[in-house]
Amino acid sequence: QVQLVESGGGLVQAGGSLRLSCAASGRTFSAYAMGWFRQTPGKEREFVAAISWAGGRPFYENSVKDRFTISRDLAKNTMYLQIHSLKPEDTAVYLCAADPTYLLRPGVFKTRPTEYEYWGQGTQLTVSS
Repeated sequence: QVQLVESGGGLVQAGGSLRLSCAASGRTFSAYAMGWFRQTPGKEREFVAAISWAGGRPFYENSVKDRFTISRDLAKNTMYLQIHSLKPEDTAVYLCAADPTYLLRPGVFKTRPTEYEYWGQGTQLTVSS
């Protein structure tokens, strides 16, 4: 079965940078898109970015695209989220998710949590001011 395991979170000062990782296993992901979401207590999961696994095409939520970079390493079956100029409002649990239906509509990235089938457990990022 599909397993997604996030890592790389922690406590970081505002203005710093951090790279989150999502290790994927259990399936061939060439037809998938993978996404990053974040969630704070009492709020719904918020879409951050997504990438097509085969082609590496990225897609970002508008408010983060200047500071966030999504990428993947096919050899390691791992997706990354590089975050620059961290802000306290970036504090959240960051979760990765997999959408196995991406190639049904290539180029159309899902942004709602219900549209992703597989999820990791999340990694906590805390940004101190």
